[in-house]
Amino acid sequence: MKSVLIFGSAGFVGSYLAQEFYSHGYSVYGTDIAPLKSSQHCFNEYILMNMLDYDKVLKLIEHASPDYIINLAAISSVGDSWKIPQKAVEVNINGTLNILEAVRNIGIKSKILLVGSSEEYEISDSPISEGYPLNASNPYGITKIAQENFAEIYRKSYGLDIISTRTFNHTGIGQSEKFVLPSWVKQAADIHNSGGNGKIFVGNLSVKRDFGDVRDMASAYRMILESNTQRTVFNVGSGITRSLEELLSYILSLVGGNAEAVVSTEKFRPADNPVIWCDNSLLRSETGWEAKYTIFETLRGMFESMTA
Repeated sequence: MKSVLIFGSAGFVGSYLAQEFYSHGYSVYGTDIAPLKSSQHCFNEYILMNMLDYDKVLKLIEHASPDYIINLAAISSVGDSWKIPQKAVEVNINGTLNILEAVRNIGIKSKILLVGSSEEYEISDSPISEGYPLNASNPYGITKIAQENFAEIYRKSYGLDIISTRTFNHTGIGQSEKFVLPSWVKQAADIHNSGGNGKIFVGNLSVKRDFGDVRDMASAYRMILESNTQRTVFNVGSGITRSLEELLSYILSLVGGNAEAVVSTEKFRPADNPVIWCDNSLLRSETGWEAKYTIFETLRGMFESMTA
């Protein structure tokens, strides 16, 4: 039986990723600085640990001896990266280096997946392929470019088997309300549950984003690792872009006309790419992956989970 070790496994994507591998017959090892939720039962072993502690990272990788290692642990909110850029650098870069150094020093042949972001790319109003220039406009994106640069060094200098993703926006049940769509859906659900009318406070509605379902992202990560690809970087995203205004209109429709949107300038970011749009053709051609869910199915599921 193959095994996988997931750093950041108590987080939003981590729980779905653990379930994805567990349902495909893997032994799943998880680690995070936070405890698991009571609903998460698919780990063979779960270890509370701060990935900034190198000695503990090394001992865990030695103990698990996994076929695959996935690093999800990160300061993953662009907004948070503006507020605490020093912490974003510490976790997103130094944490990754601890994993790479541990694998190098142990000499284990684990295949490593480092999850990056579409925020690494230069601004474009067209679908972005892996060859498009990198030029991040926020601290989070900058840390993910650095993560990729270190991955390249460890591939060339030490022979580590590392694949990086540039993952586009994704959402689903359980995502933090720090992120835009869960925030709007939660506000809509609260209005619905109150039985009255209410307001949904929103930020910049003009931007367009490629939103996928977290379950599709989890299957993409597994299929990338299981493939025999020689590629080292993959875009992971739905391939469809929609304006936040369109998605807000759909969320408002779920409340049946009892909610109105109010634009709050406090919710605007210091810098915001107008369009982020994934060209996922390489992922599909190399792995056979296809998205199973539309963003509207995802939003409805989120709403129903909050109003049941």
